[in-house]
Order: sequence, then C-alpha cells, then structure tokens
Amino acid sequence: MTLKTLIASAALATMATVAFADDKASVTTFYDLLSNPGSQEHVAAFEAATAQDWTSMGDYSANNKTREAFLGQVGGFAQLMPDLNWEIQDMHQDGDTFVVRSRATGTPVAPFFGVDGQGRSFDIMTIDIHELEDGVIARTYHVEDWAGALQQLSGK
Repeated sequence: MTLKTLIASAALATMATVAFADDKASVTTFYDLLSNPGSQEHVAAFEAATAQDWTSMGDYSANNKTREAFLGQVGGFAQLMPDLNWEIQDMHQDGDTFVVRSRATGTPVAPFFGVDGQGRSFDIMTIDIHELEDGVIARTYHVEDWAGALQQLSGK
C-alpha cells in the first residue's frame, strides 16, 4: 500500500467517523427535546436537527405529524408530565438510518388518554427509526407502548 493510499484511507475513515458523530448528535437531539419538552433551547435544537418537512409516522393511517404538530404535542406533554424523561437505551446505525430503543418515564399531573393515574408513573419501551437526509432527520417512524403506560397508570 502506498503512502498516498494510506493517507486517503485514513481521511475517508475520519470523515465517516465525523459524519456518524454529527448524525448521532442529530438523533440524540430528538430525545433531548422529549426529555425537556418545555425548553425553547431544545425546540430550536430539534428544529435545526430535523428537515423543514420532517414527518412523524406512528401508524398506517396516513395521519402523519408535521414538525409543527409534533412540537405542539410535545408542548402539551410538558404541561401534562413535567418529569417526562426519554432515555436512549440502544442506538444502531445503517447508513442514513438510525434505530433507537428508548425508555420513556413520566408522571401525569392530570388524566392521560382519559386515565387518571392518581399520581402513578409509567415506564415504557419505545422504538424509533430515524431516516436522515443531508445530516438532518427527514422522517421518524415510531412505536410507543402507550397501552402499557395506561395499564400502569390505572394500577392494574
């Protein structure tokens, strides 16, 4: 292997590592917002880490959320669950796609999806798939165990 080839290989590896770190930071910003839903600083970081036409897809109904609708929902969560925490448990990357398993915990201060938790908390698993384009999140597919949260809140 020539010195030129070695230098080129090292440069490519460094660029790939930096790109992965930047992409990972974009994805991590998503969870920082979920754990700090009332923070304007985190809203601004989320907007910078997502495409203007970012889409949140939680089912096959085609009722996908825009970035603005998602931020509205998260703002509602801030009022309903001031202690909401969304912790990344595992993250895998395949090209521009990240798969994240996370743990969401919170204690609603009012009825949540119609269930009065009477001060109880929930602890659920979530799975997200983030697709990035040009270093920002373009689409997020997500599944949360809200049925499990409601069961925990109802005390059953």
